[in-house]
Amino acid sequence: MSRRVAPVLAATIAILAAVLPGAASAADPSGDPFYRTAPPPAKLPGKAHGDLIRQRRLTGAAVVPGAAQTKVIIYRSTDVHGDVVPVSGVVSIPKGKRPKAGWPVITWAHGTTGIADQCAPSRDVAGSSAHPYNAYIYPLLTTWLKAGYAVVRTDYQGLGTLYEHEYLVGVTEGHSVLDMVRAARQAAPRQLSTDIAIAGHSQGGHAALFAAAEAPKYTPELHLAGTVAFAPASHLDEQIPLTTGITQPNAGLTALVAIIGEGLAAAYGDAGMSLTAFDPATVLTPDGIQLTNEAASQCLPELGAAATKLGLTPAAMFKPGVDFTQLRRLLDANDPSHLAIRTPLLIEQGTADQTVIPLFTDQLATELKDDGATKITYNKVAGVDHAGITAGAGGADATKYLKKLLKP
Repeated sequence: MSRRVAPVLAATIAILAAVLPGAASAADPSGDPFYRTAPPPAKLPGKAHGDLIRQRRLTGAAVVPGAAQTKVIIYRSTDVHGDVVPVSGVVSIPKGKRPKAGWPVITWAHGTTGIADQCAPSRDVAGSSAHPYNAYIYPLLTTWLKAGYAVVRTDYQGLGTLYEHEYLVGVTEGHSVLDMVRAARQAAPRQLSTDIAIAGHSQGGHAALFAAAEAPKYTPELHLAGTVAFAPASHLDEQIPLTTGITQPNAGLTALVAIIGEGLAAAYGDAGMSLTAFDPATVLTPDGIQLTNEAASQCLPELGAAATKLGLTPAAMFKPGVDFTQLRRLLDANDPSHLAIRTPLLIEQGTADQTVIPLFTDQLATELKDDGATKITYNKVAGVDHAGITAGAGGADATKYLKKLLKP
C-alpha cells in the first residue's frame, strides 16, 4: 500500500467503533457472580459448543426497546485454538404471535467498546462511558424486532466473562456469534427458528464475515439466509505499521493500537506456541505496554484519556526500528479478505467513513469475490460516515435485504 495513505490515518482509523460522545464512567459490574465461571481445569456445564450455562431476565440500559422479553445468558463456545470458553450475550424476543416454526433470528455482532468486562453490551449501564457505543444501534435492532425477528447479541469471548477478550481474532468472534444462536434456542425453547441471518458493524462486521464463513461446518443445523456487514474492519496488517508515521496526538488511534496488542496477546500469548506466540513487549515501548495493561480495565473513552495523560502518540507506541513481521502475520491471519463465503452477503460502506477507510473495504469486496463469494452485494452510501452507515439509507437497505432472504 502506498505511503500516501499514512497522513490520512490520523483521521481515518481512529477507532473501529461508532464515533460517539462519551460520558462519565459508571462502576465496573465485573463482580456480578452471574458472569463468573470456574477457570480450568474445572469443567463448564454442558457438553457441546453453544450449550446454555445459565440465564436470567435482563432489565435496564442493556435492553433493546421493543422486545416482549429480554434475557442475558452465559453459554459455551470455542476460541481460535478450539478451547472451550464461556461467553455472555442478550436474547430479545419480539412482541406478537410467534410463527409456527419460531421467530427467525438475527444474530448481531457489535462494534468496538473496549476489552474490559464492563464494556460488554449485556453489562451496559446508563451514563457509563461505553453506553453510547452500545446504544447507537438500538433503533435498527428495534426495527428488526418490530419486523418479526428475534435479535440475539453476543458480547464475544472474554468480554464480560472469564478470560481476556481476543479482540479481532476472527474465528473466536465468529464462534461467539454462531453459538449465541444455539444457546438462545435453549434459553427460549420452541420460540426461535433455525432460520438465521448474521449482521454486524465495524469490529462486528469483521466478526459477521468470519461467522458466515464458519457457519456451514460449525453450526450446520442452522440455516443461514445471509449476512450483512456494515463497514467491516479489514487490512490492519497494512494499516498498523503506517501508524509509526503519525507523531501527532491521536487518542483514539493510540487506544486502538493498545487494544489490538492486548487482544493478540490474549489469543497468541502462549510462549509454548512457537509459530504463533506474540508478546506485545517485542514491538511496544514501556509506555505502550502500560497502555495495553490499562486496556484490560478501561473502555475506549478512558483508554483514550490514559493515552493523552501518558503523552502517547501512535508512533510513540512502537519501539524504534520495530520489526512488524510477526504482528503483520497474525493480523493477516485474522483478515476477512481470505474467507470463503458462499451464502448471500451484503457489505454496506459509507463513502465519508473516517474510521473504516472505504479504500480498504473496496479492496475487501474485490478479494472476497476472488475467493468465490459470488452472492456478494457491495453497497456504498454517499456522504455517510462510520456510525451513520447503520442508520438512514444503510440501515434501510440492510432491512430490505434481510426481509427478502429471511421471511419474518
